[in-house]
Amino acid sequence: MDILEAIKARYSNNKVKVDEVPRDVIEKLLDAGNQAPNHYTVRPWRFIVLTGNARNKLGDVMAASFADRNPDLPPEGLDKTRALPLRAPVLIAVGVDTPSDSRVREDENRSAASAACQNILLAAHALGLGAQWRTGDWARDAKVKKFLGLEEDQHIEAFIYIGYPMETTTESAPRPSVEDRVVWME
Repeated sequence: MDILEAIKARYSNNKVKVDEVPRDVIEKLLDAGNQAPNHYTVRPWRFIVLTGNARNKLGDVMAASFADRNPDLPPEGLDKTRALPLRAPVLIAVGVDTPSDSRVREDENRSAASAACQNILLAAHALGLGAQWRTGDWARDAKVKKFLGLEEDQHIEAFIYIGYPMETTTESAPRPSVEDRVVWME
């Protein structure tokens, strides 16, 4: 698949089958993420891959955190939160290292991790997978970070949900032209 074609055709797909994605396919996605550009070759990303029951455990952590913030919520009110990590058979949480080299800035590390996420999304598309990048409050939740093995000062750049699409489409949603976002200087 031509890279420009892949960039234009890729879209967020949250309707995926429950079918498992083979480990070797997931490893291809991670390798694509690992090719992202980054200053001083520090590779600031951390890929935490959740499959199977690990997604249920993350859902329990999310539900417990939500219950702490909403103590009057009945237990059944946590079911929706508990089910969030079950949207796809593979969930890749992308963490970001805090700079340890004085030459590296935090925003550079976050930008590099975002580039890794985009590489994963493009690779998923090229491999016929559906994928969606999500963040939200859970990317800042201390209990979620701890469960994923991240420190409080580390960021979660993305939760990437991946699976085989229920439906495939050859047309992505039309995007506006870039013209109103460009200034040419000569």
